[in-house]
Amino acid sequence: MGGIFNSSVGRKFAMALSAFFLMIFLVQHFAINLLSVFSADTFNEASHFMGTFWVVQYIFQPILIFGVIFHFVMGMVLEIRNKNARSIGYVKYNGNANSTWMSRNMIYTGAVILLFLGLHFYDFWLPEINTKFIQGDMSGTLASGEYRYYEELQHKFVDVWRVALYCLSFVFLSLHLLHGFSSAFQSVGANNKYTKGLRGFGKAYAIVIPLGFIFIALYHHFN
Repeated sequence: MGGIFNSSVGRKFAMALSAFFLMIFLVQHFAINLLSVFSADTFNEASHFMGTFWVVQYIFQPILIFGVIFHFVMGMVLEIRNKNARSIGYVKYNGNANSTWMSRNMIYTGAVILLFLGLHFYDFWLPEINTKFIQGDMSGTLASGEYRYYEELQHKFVDVWRVALYCLSFVFLSLHLLHGFSSAFQSVGANNKYTKGLRGFGKAYAIVIPLGFIFIALYHHFN
């Protein structure tokens, strides 16, 4: 296993696999949050299931946290090694001529996303952990007997500054995905007759998913 991470190809392959995993999770997370736009009850039920089902809580959640940490650590390792290689291999490196803005700034868009995750964990994950495992309330209900998830979601999007930060972060997520999606497929060797279609799908994914999250944030702010 150590030999895989000691090679450039191995590190890129592992980075790509973690990217695929996180992109799949992103779709699932978006789908559940989108329910809040159409039905508070359905969103509450889905959120309660995800928040109490033991497989999600004790298996998928730790894997997800590990995946996030692994992806960003591996991204920093690759960025440092790439910069070192460029400083040795080229007298003058003209990034504008050889790559896109997104590919040259993946480390910075990734850093913004990481900061956003810190805010997101502070807003939702830490209060959830406190309620369920410290206070011991696994019911997920308010004093009225209704599930609390929809009300908590709307409460978080009252402040304009928080909504603005969320929207800006999703713009950076889109920029990150615009290069990351195609790069991940390239790293696993998926260059074939479907490459053009995958690139088109990747661009659509990188725009539609972040835009959808922005829509959800704005919807709850104005409603």
